[in-house]
Amino acid sequence: MGSKKKTVDLDRDNDIAPGLVAKTKKRLVVAAGRSHPELAQQVAAQLGIELAPTEHRTFASGEIYTRFEVSIRGCDVFVVQSFGPPVNEWLMELLIMLDALKRASAKRITVVAPYFPYSRQDKKGRGREPISARLVTDLLMTAGADRVMSVDLHAAQIQGFFDGPVDHLFAKPVLLEYFRAHLSQEDRDTLTVVSPDMGRVRVADTWSDSLDAPLAIIHKRRDPKVANQVTVHEIVGEVAGRTCLLVDDMIDTGGTIQKAAQALKANGARKVIVAATHAIFSDPATQRLQDAAIDQVVVTDTVPIPAERRFAGLTVLPIAPLLARAIREVFEDGSVTSMFGGEA
Repeated sequence: MGSKKKTVDLDRDNDIAPGLVAKTKKRLVVAAGRSHPELAQQVAAQLGIELAPTEHRTFASGEIYTRFEVSIRGCDVFVVQSFGPPVNEWLMELLIMLDALKRASAKRITVVAPYFPYSRQDKKGRGREPISARLVTDLLMTAGADRVMSVDLHAAQIQGFFDGPVDHLFAKPVLLEYFRAHLSQEDRDTLTVVSPDMGRVRVADTWSDSLDAPLAIIHKRRDPKVANQVTVHEIVGEVAGRTCLLVDDMIDTGGTIQKAAQALKANGARKVIVAATHAIFSDPATQRLQDAAIDQVVVTDTVPIPAERRFAGLTVLPIAPLLARAIREVFEDGSVTSMFGGEA
């Protein structure tokens, strides 16, 4: 990156100090951890660049080492790291990468975390609990992150945990494009958007508006003392004879989705289609999602989905074009909000 410098003399009348002026250009660099290399490569390809050469090692003791093999000085660096298992190892690797970038004099560092770690621990539901999502943002800031970019945060309030800009992206346009192209006419005519719980009603409502379809809500209860145990109580809305589109931000063990689909079919739904952004797919999600009550599952690749967790009824949509466009908008000082019709 070349620069031309000229000397500027003291100019008291115009309040200008003496010194040197350099005409430099910004440089966008995309770096990647080891959590989801395919996604990082796709993002770089969408931007028309290569990933920054980076050395990663894990020593026999489990300690992680990272070194950037080229100069990062003065660069606008976007670090792509998603958080499938093992979450804690990838989080530590990201923090080490941020520290290396800060010490290498990167001008600005943006963490691109398509799935944000610990996002479900965003508040205290019971006494003596941590707010782990806040802890993660504190760690990112301390390590050197200037900005965070993520897709479909589990709770929008997480944006307020980070003391800096947060670009909250939505996978809805990616998923909507697929359904508009692939739903049959019968499915369109009988479509009902379903929220799997009260917490996702607002999101499901926007889907309802976009697809011009009625909304149904499933009321469930979860035992706060027992993880991943869900009980469906009742369905609010008409689902008999309808094609039900269940929309959620993530699928972890699949318990919520399976119980919701079974309840919908028990109440007369003709078809159940599941749409979610983050396919965590912790065991036994793959088995649960192949339940007879579920006709199709559509997700994005914000986290890696290994071959053994894929199945016949699963469709995986690429999220890289959305991330690349957002990265370009941030780098060029454009508008990320405009990507979502003013909703971001």
